[in-house]
Amino acid sequence: MRTNDELVPAEERPDDPRPRMTRTRLGIFAATFVVYVAIVVGVLTTSWPVRFDWQVMLFHPYKQWPEIHTFLDYFVVLGQRGPTAVAVAAWLGWRSYKQQSLRPLLVLGSSLLLLNVTVGAAKLGMGRLGPHYATQIGSNEMWAGGDIFPSGHTANAVVTWGVLAYLATTPLTRRVTSVIVASLAFGIGMTTVYLGTHWVSDVTLGWTAGLLVLLALPWFEPMMAYAEVHLMALLRRLRDSGALAPAPAGGLTVIAAPRPPVDDELPVLEPVGAASRPGGGASPAAAGRVPDAWPHLSSRPHTVRSERSPVTPSGSRRPPHGDRAPRTAPLGPSAGRGRTAGT
Repeated sequence: MRTNDELVPAEERPDDPRPRMTRTRLGIFAATFVVYVAIVVGVLTTSWPVRFDWQVMLFHPYKQWPEIHTFLDYFVVLGQRGPTAVAVAAWLGWRSYKQQSLRPLLVLGSSLLLLNVTVGAAKLGMGRLGPHYATQIGSNEMWAGGDIFPSGHTANAVVTWGVLAYLATTPLTRRVTSVIVASLAFGIGMTTVYLGTHWVSDVTLGWTAGLLVLLALPWFEPMMAYAEVHLMALLRRLRDSGALAPAPAGGLTVIAAPRPPVDDELPVLEPVGAASRPGGGASPAAAGRVPDAWPHLSSRPHTVRSERSPVTPSGSRRPPHGDRAPRTAPLGPSAGRGRTAGT
């Protein structure tokens, strides 16, 4: 019998970490979309957003505080798509490896693809020129061959860094990360206005465009789950077939390690033949026969240092045994050199 969890789809279970398109999220999405349309209409009709853009532009913010130019030139890099995508992809790749799931990378890829399609189409479609290339004071500079409306830096900062908040696993982490990302995106947008590369309306539209991408991601969760299942199955098949195993470079052959000797096994003594002599010939005494072993020692294992009898100036300290015979007969006082006693 199926349980209640099995009857509910995975994307709708309470313990599922993937965000769902709830009524609250859908309401925020609708309100953000209304703001997006209002900004576009205000710029197209050359109404109050355009007037405010020119007021800020004629103030020349970049001439006011020149001492912070160097810092802002580096800070605005946090909104560029290339560096931010590489940094976030590296972190999410590590998370995918630890979680054994491709979802973090799929979320990042889907959000960047959606951002490029929507923001890129708006940029090319409206073709607005930036403040430094404006041709007429008070004009909205639309359809003049530009590509700054909406601001790509701002939208990219919202989406790329916002993915980290989107993938947060706890509500507290999601809230804290969202505040940090919002502050970062606000600072990057205002930096582009200060440097004179964007109008204020470009930045506000970039904020709304990035937020719309993040709010729309739950609609793409089923497709990401479908892609993850098939990609993981493909990786398993490649791993099982050995396609992912690296081949030995240069045709190297693995040589088995020598077998360790057994405790009771004695070392084999190789016979010394004529071929082992330096001159290549055999001695007369050894011609026609092969000595049993070399050197001629008893076939017993070598003693270790702890088993040998200690030697002192007064002789060996090992106690004598009755079954040991002296190597030579004892010499008497009258025995001559080289002769045994009694001769």
